[in-house]
Amino acid sequence: MSRMMPFASPLLLGFDSMEKTLERLAKANDGYPPYNIERIQADASGAPERLRITVAVAGFSESELDVTIEENQLVIRGRQVEQGDRNYLYRGIAARQFQRVFVLADGMQVSGASLRIGLLSIDLVRPEPERMVRKINISVSE
Repeated sequence: MSRMMPFASPLLLGFDSMEKTLERLAKANDGYPPYNIERIQADASGAPERLRITVAVAGFSESELDVTIEENQLVIRGRQVEQGDRNYLYRGIAARQFQRVFVLADGMQVSGASLRIGLLSIDLVRPEPERMVRKINISVSE
């Protein structure tokens, strides 16, 4: 019995790389750290609608966080350095590394990132694409 692929339809051409990305994301994200995604409506100043991803990164400093875009994927990494000079009686807050990945649609752009009170906020905008119709010439061969 063969496995049915979500993008196996003959009408979905060129989406095989997206299917691989979705499989990789399903395996990569383990739920840590928690995050929110919110839609921020366009305002009167003309700023377009945007998305904000907020990741709970309590205990991480700016230098221990890394935000990159790799092949239409927003990758957020956190690496805390062990402080060997401390003598813990109880340790409930682990110095844990993480990587959180979000797939971005074509045209999505990161407009900024900020760290405030243990929350890393990343704003994304999608400029409105211009509608265009392109005429394809048909060649006749005899």
